[in-house]
Amino acid sequence: MEGLLKCSVNYVPLTPISFLERAANVFRGRTSIIDGPSVKYTWGETHARCIKLASALSELGMSRGDVVATLAPNVYAMQELHFAVPMAGAVLCNLNTRHDSATISVLLRHSEAKVIFVDQQFLQLAQGALNIITNEKETPPLLVLLPQSDNSSPSSVNSSTHEYESLLESGNSEFAIRWPISELDPISINYTSGTTSQPKGVIFNHRGAYLNSIATFMIHEMSSWPVYLWTVPMFHSNGWSLAWGLAAIGGTSICLRKVSPKLIFERIAEDKVTHMGGAPTVLNMIVNSAVSDRKPLPRKVNIMTGGSSPPPEILSKMEELGFQVHHLYGITEIHGPGTYCLWKTEWDSLPPKEKYELKARQGVQNLCVEAADIIYPITMEKVPADGKTMGEIVFRGNTVMSGYLKDVEATKEAFKGGWFHTGDLAVKHPDGYIEVKDRLKDIIISGGENISTVEVESILYSHPAVLEAAVVARPDNHWGQTPCAFVKLKDGFNVDNQEIINFCRDNLPNYMAPRTVIFKDLPRNSTGKIQKVMLREKAKALGSLF
Repeated sequence: MEGLLKCSVNYVPLTPISFLERAANVFRGRTSIIDGPSVKYTWGETHARCIKLASALSELGMSRGDVVATLAPNVYAMQELHFAVPMAGAVLCNLNTRHDSATISVLLRHSEAKVIFVDQQFLQLAQGALNIITNEKETPPLLVLLPQSDNSSPSSVNSSTHEYESLLESGNSEFAIRWPISELDPISINYTSGTTSQPKGVIFNHRGAYLNSIATFMIHEMSSWPVYLWTVPMFHSNGWSLAWGLAAIGGTSICLRKVSPKLIFERIAEDKVTHMGGAPTVLNMIVNSAVSDRKPLPRKVNIMTGGSSPPPEILSKMEELGFQVHHLYGITEIHGPGTYCLWKTEWDSLPPKEKYELKARQGVQNLCVEAADIIYPITMEKVPADGKTMGEIVFRGNTVMSGYLKDVEATKEAFKGGWFHTGDLAVKHPDGYIEVKDRLKDIIISGGENISTVEVESILYSHPAVLEAAVVARPDNHWGQTPCAFVKLKDGFNVDNQEIINFCRDNLPNYMAPRTVIFKDLPRNSTGKIQKVMLREKAKALGSLF
């Protein structure tokens, strides 16, 4: 067609940096962040600080494509780094604060980070990693120490360490932002939880970050000027993209260094929080909190949860406390949230049990996902939408990662057949909504029947004495495998394994009920997920059932 022209007038690469540029104009006087009693900035101030920080990074020698790492909790500097690092043309790499020094050293070397911003709380952890790198005769990244919680200067600054506020103030307020040359330029690297011998660094690009930021605040039903309480770590998929997305709608971030029910209720009451996020573990923590830790909510608080499917009983109790739960499903490789349980008004009149079973589903693709489906992983054919047939969840679209850092083969394997393969099993219901059933590696095959550990765990969580539960396969000489439940009880409760087994048999088909119950604390990995690999080993060590 004649007359078409692509130029700077009608095409600009998509990047979440533009959210901050707009916020500085549209929301200039609105509060952008509150971090304790001494830190409170507006969007105009945040924009000015990010410009100077980007300039300072440039003066440190950061050039386009260089990696800048962080090791910090949810503090104001983390918000600023999400914008300042890409404004300098560099790539942000947020490291999980639950890792040990050895793991951090591996990730720093793998990412080739040239600078690491470290919160005082994790200085010893970071120093251990830098020492390992030095002992290997390699050059460690420059260390920049973040302020203490009262915004005073860190006490451990030496000649080889930069201090955050001093570094920022050294920047030029007239610095010219280094916009991405292409919207597919990398903006961040997020490491998945796995072995340190083969780290998987997921590369996000500016386009995907821009689009998923929009999708996430839409999923969360955020309008202009929300007040968001940070319980989701910003190091986890860039805070589910909201580290950038809140700037697009003039939101206020409420920082929380430590997640506890008491602090959550305090911040909601004092800061008039409208939205928050959290894994099902956080929801479980809230509903089982001491009455003395709770405060009446000034208004209904929207809470977005993802990860393993929250049991319907947990959803019900959260809403009794005044929370409105939005359920999503995502994975790091698709920038976090990918599907969500879009609520239908016709479901409002359903009986509570049926309503919360529907709410526990993972739903439909978000607006910015091109396609999400359930397929047979071998044949790549779609499973029937019967709510029974299990297949693998797959995605396609602009919010899928660019690839795994330095691992072309792993990227090709993840993208085989024209889809991104999640490794998660789900069913599709006749209305098109998906429901996650398990990880491919976690499914239990007993006498030829597939048992979803998620379904069994959901029943276990509905027992009044159960605080946490995880189910894995135990070898069985007759059935091949049977469910083995690891259970942590609530304080003050004392039940035996037979009561738990009988409860499951009353609420599940007999073949799905655990034949073994072990009471113990559940091991978790660096992202807080239950380490089923360790539990499978424990179940295997028990020997086969006869």
